[in-house]
Amino acid sequence: MNKISTEIIGTGLYVPGEAISNEELIELTGVEFDTQKFEKNLGYKSRHIAKYRGINETTADFCEKASLDAIKNSGIDVCDIGLVIVGTDTPEYISPATAVVLQGRIQKGQKWTTSFDVNAGCASFGVAYDNAVRILATDNTIKYALVVGVYNMPAFIHDDSRFTVPIFSDGAGAIIIKNNTDTTYIGSKLLTDGTQFDYIGIYKGGANHQVTKDDIENKKYGLESLQPLPGDRNVKLWPEIIKHLTDKYEEKIEDVDHFIFTQINASVINQVMEIIGHPLSKTTIVTDKYGYTGSGCIPMAFHHAVIEGRVKKGDKVIFVASGAGLSVASNFFIY
Repeated sequence: MNKISTEIIGTGLYVPGEAISNEELIELTGVEFDTQKFEKNLGYKSRHIAKYRGINETTADFCEKASLDAIKNSGIDVCDIGLVIVGTDTPEYISPATAVVLQGRIQKGQKWTTSFDVNAGCASFGVAYDNAVRILATDNTIKYALVVGVYNMPAFIHDDSRFTVPIFSDGAGAIIIKNNTDTTYIGSKLLTDGTQFDYIGIYKGGANHQVTKDDIENKKYGLESLQPLPGDRNVKLWPEIIKHLTDKYEEKIEDVDHFIFTQINASVINQVMEIIGHPLSKTTIVTDKYGYTGSGCIPMAFHHAVIEGRVKKGDKVIFVASGAGLSVASNFFIY
C-alpha cells in the first residue's frame, strides 16, 4: 500500500461557555438522571452546551473558533489553506455546506479553495480526514488542508428527554494538515452497514419528510432513537477494526503508540484497551470534560493528547470512530 506524505502540524479546540456539571444540568433542565452512573460508567462529569448558557452560537461558530485555534497553533497563513472539510451530522444548514460558510468566515472571500462537508454520523471526522489526505496526494499545489469535526446535537434534542439531555453536548476540534512532508499517513479502514440506518438519527427536515406542525406538537422531530443500539457493539467492533487496519498495512498492533476512540463511553474504551493489550496510558479520554461531542470528539481528544504530551512527533497513532448508519472510520498515521 502506498503511504501518503502528509503531516498534522496544528490542532485546535473550541467549546462554548463554562462547563456544566451533572448536578447543574439537572437544575437547568429539570431532567433527573443517575449522576453516579454517568460518572462511573460513561465517565461524564461535565459538558459544554451553548443553549443552556444563553450563548447564541451554533455549528459554524464552533467550527470557526476551533479552526482559528488550529491555524494559530500551526503558524500558517489562513490564505494558504486550499482545502476545507467539515465532518458533522449536525450542520449549520442542509445547504449550503458548513465548510463553505467556514471558508467564507476565515478566508474572507473568493479563494482557490475546495470546501465541502462529510456526513458519516459520528464517524464524520475520520472519513473527512481520510478524504483530505487522499485529495492532497493527488494535488501537490494544495499546501494545507483544514479538517474540522464538530457537534451541535443539543440543538436537535428535546429539553425534557432523559435519554438525550445528559449525553449530548457541543464542541469542535480541528487539524491543519501539511502536504508533501517526510511524515506519512499510513492509511485507513472504513466500514458501513446501511441496513442500520433506522436505529438513531435526525429523520425529519430532509427531502423524505419535512417538519410539520403535527411533528412539532408531538415532538416527532430532531434526534430520534427508533431502535436500541447493541450495548456491546463497540467492544466487539473496535478491536476487529484495529486488527484489520494494522494487517492491511503490515503493521503490528503492539507498535502503535496511541489510540483515540469515539468518546461515547469511557468504560468501553477501557475494555477495548485491555482487549488489544495496551495500557490506558496509550489512550486519551475526555468524556469527563466534554460529555459526548460526536463528530467533534476524536479531534478534541487528539488535541488534548498533543498539548498534554501524550502524543509526540514520530508516534504512530490510530483513530477509531463509530457513527449512526452504521458508519465506522479508522485512520492510521505518524504524527
